[in-house]
Amino acid sequence: MSLTMSSSERESFLSDLHVGIISIPRATKGPLTVPIWYDYQPGGEVWVITDTDSIKGKLLAKASRISLCAQTEAAPYQYVSIEGPFTSRPSTQEELLAMAIRYLGEEQGQAYAANSAGGGEGSIIVSIAPETWYSVDYNKM
Repeated sequence: MSLTMSSSERESFLSDLHVGIISIPRATKGPLTVPIWYDYQPGGEVWVITDTDSIKGKLLAKASRISLCAQTEAAPYQYVSIEGPFTSRPSTQEELLAMAIRYLGEEQGQAYAANSAGGGEGSIIVSIAPETWYSVDYNKM
């Protein structure tokens, strides 16, 4: 019995609301692995926002591929992990607002975006093109 998700199952799972865990390679240590908000629409790219002067931003400037994992916190456990190349570009306040509302709801998202330095100068959108997928769904047991 395979616990692996089908393509449509894993894309649907990844598009649901989860806090992602991003992994970015480092030259002299293990990868930086930290939680991050993300968004994804099936068939597209996963995107995150970070500041260029953050640890993530500085490491991304030197990397060519990164990974992201999303999981459930309660049994029966599920996860989807992706890996692939990425591109980056300056972010906008509108993109920050959309991400904040996705994770915090309308009222708190508006407040977060209004009081955040992100989504403006020095902030980037990182778009990951999933090439490698891993998944498990213990609901299949």
